[in-house]
Amino acid sequence: MEGGVTVQSLHGSVLSLFTGAGGLDLGLEVAGFDTVACLEIDPVCADTLRENRPSWKQLDSGDVTVAAEMVRPMDLGLKVGQLDLIAGGPPCQPFSIAAQWANSGRRGMDDDRAQTVIAMLDLVESFLPKALLIENVAGFLRGEISASPFITERLAEINKRHGTAYDLHARIVDAADYGVPQHRSRVIAVATSDGREFEMPAATHADAPVRAWDAIGDLSETDLPPNQGAWAELLASIPEGGNYQYLTARGDGEELFGYRTRYWSFLLKLAKDLPAWTLPASPGPSTGPFHWDNRPLTARECLRLQSFPDDWRLVGTHRQRIKQAGNATPPLLAEVVGRALLAHLWGASTGDQEPPKLLRPRTAGAVPKPVPPVPVPERFRSLVGSKDAHPGAGKGPSPRRTVSTSPTGQLRADSPTERSTL
Repeated sequence: MEGGVTVQSLHGSVLSLFTGAGGLDLGLEVAGFDTVACLEIDPVCADTLRENRPSWKQLDSGDVTVAAEMVRPMDLGLKVGQLDLIAGGPPCQPFSIAAQWANSGRRGMDDDRAQTVIAMLDLVESFLPKALLIENVAGFLRGEISASPFITERLAEINKRHGTAYDLHARIVDAADYGVPQHRSRVIAVATSDGREFEMPAATHADAPVRAWDAIGDLSETDLPPNQGAWAELLASIPEGGNYQYLTARGDGEELFGYRTRYWSFLLKLAKDLPAWTLPASPGPSTGPFHWDNRPLTARECLRLQSFPDDWRLVGTHRQRIKQAGNATPPLLAEVVGRALLAHLWGASTGDQEPPKLLRPRTAGAVPKPVPPVPVPERFRSLVGSKDAHPGAGKGPSPRRTVSTSPTGQLRADSPTERSTL
């Protein structure tokens, strides 16, 4: 408490951009922010938002580039400078590591999809909020093709024209360090109109992460998605927490693949006693993480691993629901950031705040022992044998290599045939 104000009593307003399935907004809502309006161009995501939060005003056009030209503070009953926060995660594909496997590779601000970054900053200039919050993949603000130089220059221009002091401060965090049962590296960036630097809260679960078993071990799913792809039968031959590298010369299984000749998430499985690996939005048939029961995860399991509450419902087909879950900001991480941001804006202390409300209780009882891997199925026996390892950085298979079979139509174990995208 500071000056009679507690973190729990604070409230703020937020304009949400790129709302998606609502993970960022849900966490901010629990922290004390009221969503005055949200922008989401995907009609399936928009339906998900209406299903869960009909009170969140969705603007007529969910296109951020259109809203940047049309929407002004008075349209939301606000004055310039009255809005507390603009928050969102612009499309990450132009800055994603996984996009290196696309034909065009990573293009950063040269990608047409990066126009949304320009629109986001146009809205900042229109509203002049007290703070801007960006959550995104690490490459969004780090590396040679990041958006950081553009955003820094544009904020400086806004400051010069309007007398503000926006200064973007970013930190890369792992969601698992804050209680999310999933390793998910993301950049959290904040710029406040008064220029004060926002400090990300200290990690609370770095030494005692919430495990996958804690999140989904009590679920008894019945509508299970089927295994697909040429390699699905190999999942039972890989131990929990392992991937295809178990079946290489440096693993303990039989040698079917060359060491490091596949992408990391190829045949990747969850371990009950560890947080999940990062959930992708558009996994290929052999892209993990897979359940320890050797099957794809259900949408409900993905939501749990993202820290969504059980009453949150995703609409659409199975693939659409998996995409929404994989693209979402973990609500728990958003709550942690939201609480600290509210305290920062109001000058309150965070020392006495209660534990996050979205943090799920631990599952009672010990974690069951892993099921040992089984021998490689007979139909893969012809592939067992010595394989070349990846020759080194920059010397391996080219992105988007598409050969998956030999000239005779037989499976080839060393062709990177599938990619994972964020």
